[in-house]
Amino acid sequence: MIWNFVLRNMSAGNRCINHRRRRGARRRIFDALLLTISAAVLTAGCTGTGRTGAGEDPSVSTESSGSMSKDGRISVVTTIFPPYDFVREIAGDEVNLTMLLKPGEETHSYEPTPQDIIDIQNSDVFIYTGGENDVWVEDILSSMPESDMLTLRLTDCVDTVEEEEVEGMKGSGGHSHAHETEDPQEEEESVHEIDEHVWTSPVNASLIVEHIKDVLSQADPSGSELYAENALAYQEKLVDLDRQFRNIADSAKRDVMIFGDRFPFRYFADEYGLEYYAAFPGCAGDTEPSAATMVFLIEKVREENVPAVLKMELSNDDIANAIAEATGTEVKVFYSCHNLSADDFESGETYLSMMQKNVETLKEVLN
Repeated sequence: MIWNFVLRNMSAGNRCINHRRRRGARRRIFDALLLTISAAVLTAGCTGTGRTGAGEDPSVSTESSGSMSKDGRISVVTTIFPPYDFVREIAGDEVNLTMLLKPGEETHSYEPTPQDIIDIQNSDVFIYTGGENDVWVEDILSSMPESDMLTLRLTDCVDTVEEEEVEGMKGSGGHSHAHETEDPQEEEESVHEIDEHVWTSPVNASLIVEHIKDVLSQADPSGSELYAENALAYQEKLVDLDRQFRNIADSAKRDVMIFGDRFPFRYFADEYGLEYYAAFPGCAGDTEPSAATMVFLIEKVREENVPAVLKMELSNDDIANAIAEATGTEVKVFYSCHNLSADDFESGETYLSMMQKNVETLKEVLN
């Protein structure tokens, strides 16, 4: 069974289009899109978009105004879920909030729509991750006319580290997918990329919350006292979350996590002194494992005697299932919180609730 899986994916891997090559094509399409809608953006000016928030939640109004809307609230736009959720905790209903990434979508394949660009143009505060997958954001911001819009880049809020390839990953040992780029200059610049998944550490999340509180207060001084009060209360919950993870890591029988998936948890692993093995780095576009990677991970699961193989939410579970079947273990989800399903969004899942599930999973995996 496992070898059928490996052979099937080796064949599929030959058809896999390189992540950076796809991104180059997407960027050319985006440039054309930006030129096409630039007149519409300028014409839109400060008119409302009438768009509802992520998942079409009617309780989250996103009428963009370019400054204070008619109801006196500022417009805040975020690209992905973590800062969206942080803003909800800090500002509540005091802001008009939009998340560009729809629930259920994959962050690495997201492409902005004309309406997304208009929403960014008309926002008072725009919060995005930064890093390689947000190159399109920098293009938009550089093309926009001057305005009073405030921007916050998450990678500027914390000390960043480079994405790394550990033993066993497809591409480790000098055979990274980064070496397949068509442009030699792009290859040289992309070998060492910033790991952009900065929110996966609760300690980092608290730093990000502090910066979001500051930028909201700058955009809306009248709400600064409320923002400060809510941010502090939320940071206390993050401190408690951090304490739970730290206690588990400090008293565990083992210190290793094994993912049959990408690994966007570098900041989490570093924070709690954990080792990890995974099929791919966090931003890998090639998600078809090599035979060597599959064999390595299977042997590592047996060697470490871990009770479960991990995978991210919203990702394909074929690799993790194949490893679990070969080793007699089970598959568990470890939440990166980059996004959530439409059902989870509607049911009120949050960064904290997903991370609390990680607490229980980590306790099981490390013991």
